[in-house]
Amino acid sequence: MKKIAVFCGASIGFNPIYKDEAQRVGAFFGKNNIGLVYGGGKIGMMGALADELLKHKGEVIGIIPHLLKNEEVVHSELSQLIETKTMSTRKVKISKLVDGYIALAGGFGTLDEIFEALTLGQLGIESKPIGLLNTQGFFSPMLAQLDLMVEEGFLKKANRDMVLVSDNIEELIELMYQYKAPKMTKIVNTVVKK
Repeated sequence: MKKIAVFCGASIGFNPIYKDEAQRVGAFFGKNNIGLVYGGGKIGMMGALADELLKHKGEVIGIIPHLLKNEEVVHSELSQLIETKTMSTRKVKISKLVDGYIALAGGFGTLDEIFEALTLGQLGIESKPIGLLNTQGFFSPMLAQLDLMVEEGFLKKANRDMVLVSDNIEELIELMYQYKAPKMTKIVNTVVKK
């Protein structure tokens, strides 16, 4: 994988373990020549991740919608900054640049981004690996919710299995390299006659 999108918080959170993990991811990307595509911020988890990768002379591409561009937020030392008109065009641009997706600890934006990637995979629009770095069990309640969705018949087990999970970046990247997208069945359009 040459480039991976990482979604994570614009906040650092209350526990320093999350920032430490973002820095570990940045160092790992740098040592393994993996480029980062992310939201372009210099604050929070995003900033910690980008700063560490830049220390290792890695490629860091920020993609930010015009409405969020602000000197206090945008990282000034990126390899490349791409500005988009909307959040939707930002997501499309990210998709075109990356070979996979990872979520670290974050809030609504992180969940929005990773679930959109999962939805595209579920629909067979993309076949890229999608990983959760489950630092200190951060995503465990969400994973339990996904299991309940399978149990209650709202999510196919094959689609649940698209979510790759580990609590360390080395193992997560290995899972991503081994990932094979599930075969998607064609959606048949039916017309209900009255």
